Amino acid sequence: MPPKKNTTQFVCTECGAEFSKWLGRCAECGTYGSLSEQEIKENAGRGISSKNAGTAIGEITPQTLSEIPTEHSKRLSTANPEFDRTLGGGMAPGSLVLIGGDPGIGKSTLVLQTLATMSAAGFKTLYVSGEESAAQVKLRAERLGAAGSEMLLLCETSLDKILTVAEKIKPQIVVIDSIQTMYSEELPGTPGSVSQLRECALKLMIFAKTSGAVTLLVGHVTKDGQIAGPRLLEHMVDTVAYFEGDKKGQYRILRTVKNRFGATDEIGVFEMTSLGLVPVSNPSRVFLQEGELSPGSAVSCTMEGSRALLFEIQALVGKTNFALPQRVSAGFEQKRLTIILALLERFANLRMGNFDVFVSVAGGLRLDDPAVDLSLALAIVSNALNIALPPRSLIIGELGLSGEIRSVSSLDLRIKEAHRLGFEKVVVPAGGKIPQVKGMQVLKFAKLEDAVNWAKS
Repeated sequence: MPPKKNTTQFVCTECGAEFSKWLGRCAECGTYGSLSEQEIKENAGRGISSKNAGTAIGEITPQTLSEIPTEHSKRLSTANPEFDRTLGGGMAPGSLVLIGGDPGIGKSTLVLQTLATMSAAGFKTLYVSGEESAAQVKLRAERLGAAGSEMLLLCETSLDKILTVAEKIKPQIVVIDSIQTMYSEELPGTPGSVSQLRECALKLMIFAKTSGAVTLLVGHVTKDGQIAGPRLLEHMVDTVAYFEGDKKGQYRILRTVKNRFGATDEIGVFEMTSLGLVPVSNPSRVFLQEGELSPGSAVSCTMEGSRALLFEIQALVGKTNFALPQRVSAGFEQKRLTIILALLERFANLRMGNFDVFVSVAGGLRLDDPAVDLSLALAIVSNALNIALPPRSLIIGELGLSGEIRSVSSLDLRIKEAHRLGFEKVVVPAGGKIPQVKGMQVLKFAKLEDAVNWAKS
């Protein structure tokens, strides 16, 4: 008598590894307590059939590059310049785009506005909601002023039924809100599990490539700041865009971390209003304070993709009441802050061992550009000595461990953006090619101590 076949298996919710028995620790990724029991179905694991892929296996033949047509690859404009910029110039036909962010930050608002606008422009659009009923979506559309749109709406969580409808109506843009609520009937497991996410993402990718429809996926973000999956979806899609910023604040930043059709780290800036997300045409002014700078504030410039963005960085220095001084940063890497404080002690004779230091980037920006090192150092000096930096001055430079000010990339774009906004002085590294801009005074420093002496004067 043959042995009884197992009807259940244990799947890791973090990496998707499968085991025949329960383990306290996943043998693949090392996560503890991540194995969950799932029922094994007879048709599970068969994957996507050639019928679903739209092409029979025997009909697949390779093509030369010269034979491949490109006349249908023109990008589709969303009529939202900030969203178009983030996607690399518009929506590429056949692309699979993943939009993530914290709950309530504006993901569903952005995609609903986009579909309503493109539907009014004559595109056939399909909005699939797995979290809200049709009445709830209609109420949200009324708040956004898009209730009269001809956009098609489908409230369903079975991906197989959704693809059947999509193949019938042939939309040009499809939104799945959200991917964590979708499930495939061919696989066991609850919606949102690793196996379901992998299967659903694969089916949607095949649908997008074979039909040419732009497919937007809305994804939830975990407490670790990753799109739930955890990073499975990011590897399968063409474009990944994250919403940044405080959801209780006024402004939102949409940043691309992966884009097969454009530059990465491109950002779009939006303002949340009663009518939804409104693009901000001049984001540099959003992050800058009007009037003269107070002690502890400095203005610098960072490159976000191809965009030069001016911002204000603030520092607060106060005597500590604890045995160990605090080092707190918001929007700036804390380890980098510790290095800058050590450089100030070594080369600027600024003793910070008995002082707490708090650093914040105004407007909710998150920076990883080394070109802002010098501006942060001078902001700390400004607050510690209670002196304001010269008005209408921009500070750019990377700090080395020997106290030198190193050159940075795209210096010409940064200086031109500062000149456009009315800045009169710019502090830059002495090395490297420095463009001359009429009406701007360029100050060159090679050492940190020279820049600190300028700030004191």
